[in-house]
Amino acid sequence: MLHPAVPISPLSVFVEPLVILFILVMNAAVGVKMGMSAESSLASLSKLNPSTATLLRFGKIVADADAEGIVPGDVIMLKTGDKVPADCRIIKINGGRLGVDEAALTGEPETVEKSVADVAPQGDKAPQLQFQNNMLFSGTLITAGSCTAIATTTGERTEIGKISKSVQAAKEEEPPTPLQIKLDSFAEKLTLIVGSICALCFLTSFPKFRDDAFDGSLFKGMLYYAKVAVALGVAAIPEGLPAVITLCLSLGTGRMAKKNVIVRRLPSVETLGCTSVICSDKTGTLTTNKMTAVKVAMVDIQGKGMEVKDVKGEGYDPIGEVEGAERGKCWSSDGTASNLDHDFCQVASLCSDAKILYNKEKDEFERVGEPTEAALAVLAEKLGTEPGNRADAADLNARRWADEFERAATLEFNRDRKSMGVLVRSRNSPKSANKLLVKGAPSSVIERCTHAKLPNGKVVPMTSDLRASINEMSSNLARQPLRTLALAIKTNLPKSILSYSGGPNDVAGHPLLSDASKFEAIESGLTFVGLAGIKDPARPEVAGAIATCTKAGIRVMMITGDAKDTAIAIARDVNIFTKENVDNGTIKAFEGREFFELPEATQLEILKTDNIVFCRTEPADKQKLVKMLQQLGEIPAMTGDGVNDAPALQQSAIGIAMGITGTEVAKEAADMVLVDDNFATIVSAVEEGRCIYASMQAFICFLISCNIGEIFCIFLASLMGLPEPLTAMHLLWVNLVTDGPPATALGFNPPDPDVMDQAPREADEEIMTKWLLTRYMITGLYVGVATVGVSVWHYVSEMGITFKQLRSWTTCTECGEMFSKQGRMIPQTLALTTLVCLEMFKALSAVSVDNSLLVVPSWRNKFLLGGVAVPMLLHVFVVHSAKLGFGGFGEAFGMVPLNKKQWMKVLQFSAPILALDEVLKFVGRRVNKQKEVEKKQRKQNKLKGL
Repeated sequence: MLHPAVPISPLSVFVEPLVILFILVMNAAVGVKMGMSAESSLASLSKLNPSTATLLRFGKIVADADAEGIVPGDVIMLKTGDKVPADCRIIKINGGRLGVDEAALTGEPETVEKSVADVAPQGDKAPQLQFQNNMLFSGTLITAGSCTAIATTTGERTEIGKISKSVQAAKEEEPPTPLQIKLDSFAEKLTLIVGSICALCFLTSFPKFRDDAFDGSLFKGMLYYAKVAVALGVAAIPEGLPAVITLCLSLGTGRMAKKNVIVRRLPSVETLGCTSVICSDKTGTLTTNKMTAVKVAMVDIQGKGMEVKDVKGEGYDPIGEVEGAERGKCWSSDGTASNLDHDFCQVASLCSDAKILYNKEKDEFERVGEPTEAALAVLAEKLGTEPGNRADAADLNARRWADEFERAATLEFNRDRKSMGVLVRSRNSPKSANKLLVKGAPSSVIERCTHAKLPNGKVVPMTSDLRASINEMSSNLARQPLRTLALAIKTNLPKSILSYSGGPNDVAGHPLLSDASKFEAIESGLTFVGLAGIKDPARPEVAGAIATCTKAGIRVMMITGDAKDTAIAIARDVNIFTKENVDNGTIKAFEGREFFELPEATQLEILKTDNIVFCRTEPADKQKLVKMLQQLGEIPAMTGDGVNDAPALQQSAIGIAMGITGTEVAKEAADMVLVDDNFATIVSAVEEGRCIYASMQAFICFLISCNIGEIFCIFLASLMGLPEPLTAMHLLWVNLVTDGPPATALGFNPPDPDVMDQAPREADEEIMTKWLLTRYMITGLYVGVATVGVSVWHYVSEMGITFKQLRSWTTCTECGEMFSKQGRMIPQTLALTTLVCLEMFKALSAVSVDNSLLVVPSWRNKFLLGGVAVPMLLHVFVVHSAKLGFGGFGEAFGMVPLNKKQWMKVLQFSAPILALDEVLKFVGRRVNKQKEVEKKQRKQNKLKGL
């Protein structure tokens, strides 16, 4: 109990709130700084929306017209590099080709070829956005060609406008985060427990209300013990807990920033630890978003079949080779070499508008142009001359061929003939176009080939058997699935083209070349030179990351606009599906429309278990899936980059936007942004989220155990009628000086070795579970008993006072000055020092909530060693300040120096808490295993109920 004879400094009542206020302000400043840093990073990644457009009004072209003033019916003129300002229908394409990047809307990076032809509806429903080839959508980018279009919808009625409305609706439905729910529940329980203890303390003190110390006044006694009860409440409530939680989350955002994750909302850091399903895009997240040629097929030396070889190397880095081939030489079954690779390289390098450039600052290769053409350019480099170094590798062969040949004319790609051709001529003979290079869809190009080139350079007729063999190889590559292109050449061009000189060394003005309908005739009689199999390969680190997810009980769902075969192949490569799943047909893969046409009960049944792939999805599909997963009690994390992803990002528990390819709308709707667009980074962030939650549990366990110990200390002393072991100044010293640094340092705890071996926490799992509460009470009880015990030991063993005299110390006439303020200072210093040591040992043990110190030793957290050493040294300094020449300083805090025997006794009472904590951790591990079994059973029962 707190005796009225103990003086309390008037200034001391202001110290605690001021220090707590200072801590809160400092931690809020850290949170604001991190938020500003995140916003700054996001600003650098954002792209501006188009503000102007070129319109045709009243027969006149209006350049730089205000895009916001566009209305339905306006005629818009667009060219390469323009952003579309409104949803509009194409009425004219200039030059025969129009390519559009719709990644901002659909999330898929492939350029969409547009046409003016009407699109047939799909049954009784409008066609999906990906198939509306006669429409342009607001916010998309013209990548090739030019056109005239008429605005059909503007503002919020556009596809992007509809998405914006969905984002707002999702924001209104946004539930509180699991952390907010848990802290609210924790606060309620703590308030109930502390309130009950304070009330009990007050009621048990009723017989002492009329003690002599209060002059027999019931009111004075009641008022005093009411203050004691309030003091107990202050001692029990961890005032610094909100500040430490904020700081812990802020520190987590700093660590995640180093792992390429920008956190926009602090609570989302902890929510990651609860994530049970990750819904991921394919392109750029699971894959590299760098189209790469991985297979090359050419006619064998006998001219009767095909040989296929693997191409090594990743992305746009031209360092690599074709399997079994020497750099600069073609491969063949008998090892002969010829100029066949020259023809292949010429087509790959010159029948293309793409280039590969080396970025010295980033030390990486970048593409300029279409991804597929860039993949062919890289393949040409791998087949070409060995470069001297990485920087020389980029466009080495392209420069070689550009030095030897120049492009005379281009036969633009169109959807009908599905090929592209370029006429090139030797710079040594500038007046003649002497070769046609063609690439395109195998189904189109192979049919127009009349000959094929063998590895030894020999040209043979294209027999029906050879054509069938080439088609079979093309089909095999497509089934893998790879995007397959056929490459061919033609040297016997019409003499009229070879000799045409309608302009200064220009054949592009030839009548045959100015009419696109004649291109197919020119691209006939071709000589086949090979096939190239191209794909967007999986990121090499993703397969391991998804295996980690499986071990951690996290399911992965791929959501993509790609075709089903392509999606399944990537899912197999990255461990979403195992080979056994694919072979025995147990995979779950659905097209978006196919899935949502199923009965709702069937949809929910499908979503309950396993990894799933969704392909050909529409913009609204992601948000629907998120809502259904939340209905099943899952905590979904959703990735996205396009505007179409924003509603799902807003709806999900964790919205994760892409930093490289992501749109501004997606980033604003997301909780965090991936700087590198990498799925493996998400898994690292999940691990960080789990670590942060474990750190919060660690410092909550530390703070609550210590505070409960203080309560028990005062409560036991009051209950047994003993002299107060701690004064109000001592409680203030412990709460503000010795509690804060260790608790803050626990926020730096390393991840437990088994952190990703555990199933995700349930969203409604409380921070203070029944077991943890029991553990807090056991630890707190020992802290209280040890603190009172060391004080009693001194009175009985060192001062010769009997326990009976000790219990009646207020009326003990024979005890003299032993219970005076001065006489109580040594036992109180012992009690306070024991309490401080108990807390320091408890902090060292809290480096892991459940793992033994033998598994996760205290020195794994270097900050914790400092957080324990600093307050301990400060306490020792105050205790021995009189010996150090600072007389009176220790007495001001109610402390006096201790001798060696007393220090040994302090260690005897405090050190056993380490053993006690090890026992409790051992029991806790068993309890957790049982909880895992019960959690799985509850989830199964819940899913059965749905």
